[in-house]
Amino acid sequence: MINYLKLFLVTLAAFFAIDMLWLGLIARSFYRKHLGFLMAPTTNWTAAIIFYLLFILGILVFVVVPGLQQEQSLQTVLIRAALYGLITYATYDLTNLATLRDWPVLVSVVDIGWGTLLCTLVSGAAYLIGARLG
Repeated sequence: MINYLKLFLVTLAAFFAIDMLWLGLIARSFYRKHLGFLMAPTTNWTAAIIFYLLFILGILVFVVVPGLQQEQSLQTVLIRAALYGLITYATYDLTNLATLRDWPVLVSVVDIGWGTLLCTLVSGAAYLIGARLG
């Protein structure tokens, strides 16, 4: 159980660091340009933290832990991670595209691509760390 807690915390830290780099530096102006009319003046950190905790739980339950327990294959973990990222981010973005007026298609395409890459990178790192934790 301690190893799962360690794995959760390491995965959370990796996800948060990579996502903050993306949101804070790389894509900040992109989102502001395309979604500025919807953006709140400040981040709702309670909602953000709940998202991060739940998303990391999902990565571990559906991707990393099964990979560590069953397949023992980084390749399989990366494929599952990419699918998990694609499906979860597409759920958000395509729902917005379907229900919100003026939601930019480009934002959905970029965000789904980012979610797929982010989940793949983080899951791969978590799998490799988890394998070392034993």
